[in-house]
Amino acid sequence: MKDHQTGLEHAPLGADTQYINQYDATLLYPIARHLNWQAQGVERAELPFHGCDIWNAYEVSWLNSRGKPVVRLAEFRIPADSENIIESKSFKLYLNSFNLTRFDSEAQVQLRMAEDLSGAAGGVVEVQLKPLDNSDSIAQFEGECLDELDVEVTDYSPAPERLVATGEVVCESLYSHLLKSNCPVTGQPDWASIAIEYRGATIDREGLLQYLISYREHGDFHEQCVESIFMDIWNHCKPEALTVYARYLRRGGLDINPWRSSQAGQPDNLRLSRQ
Repeated sequence: MKDHQTGLEHAPLGADTQYINQYDATLLYPIARHLNWQAQGVERAELPFHGCDIWNAYEVSWLNSRGKPVVRLAEFRIPADSENIIESKSFKLYLNSFNLTRFDSEAQVQLRMAEDLSGAAGGVVEVQLKPLDNSDSIAQFEGECLDELDVEVTDYSPAPERLVATGEVVCESLYSHLLKSNCPVTGQPDWASIAIEYRGATIDREGLLQYLISYREHGDFHEQCVESIFMDIWNHCKPEALTVYARYLRRGGLDINPWRSSQAGQPDNLRLSRQ
């Protein structure tokens, strides 16, 4: 594994890269999570959320002991309080390095991935390999969609001042398909659907939708966008309980789905219509 990195100076993202088809764990590139936590004004021991990042991989293959290809879908769960996120292009390059490598069993592949990814993340990463014919069916978020609200939008960079909560305490599940941010290195668009579940003073729905749309030109990683959204709602609306779950569209055969909640637990790995 590469030495712990705090930035993107040597990341493969945005750089010309040779694709390697023989197993190589050194391709994984970790990025310290505490950089975003410090920007939010919190330390690791003070994080107000639990969570995980669910990665789904659709281009996973290796050779069995006789040289015959095996293909699988893969689900990876990286704890939100691990030391690092893993840069997505390096993750893809790492998975590609299995393509022409022989393994004695699927269990050996699963164990190798779990060990490598846990080492890069600095936390225990769970790995599941799934047959293609047993893939998940299309699901949808529960609750009410905000997207048909007739709002005027003028902010295309994060505008937490749009978040207002007053009056009656409610339990609500709201969602939107209008979240878009940009890769902080390449500028490529990252599209997502996002669900907000909370208990607390009623959050103004128009303001919440305007706030979510305001990420449209913001450059940051998926995980950090979701943590920023959680923290802004937590600090501006002060709910008693809050969960934020974003399902991003795949790029390069990977989708990343961060889940952050004030309540301990694990999310379902939903597959939405655009995924």
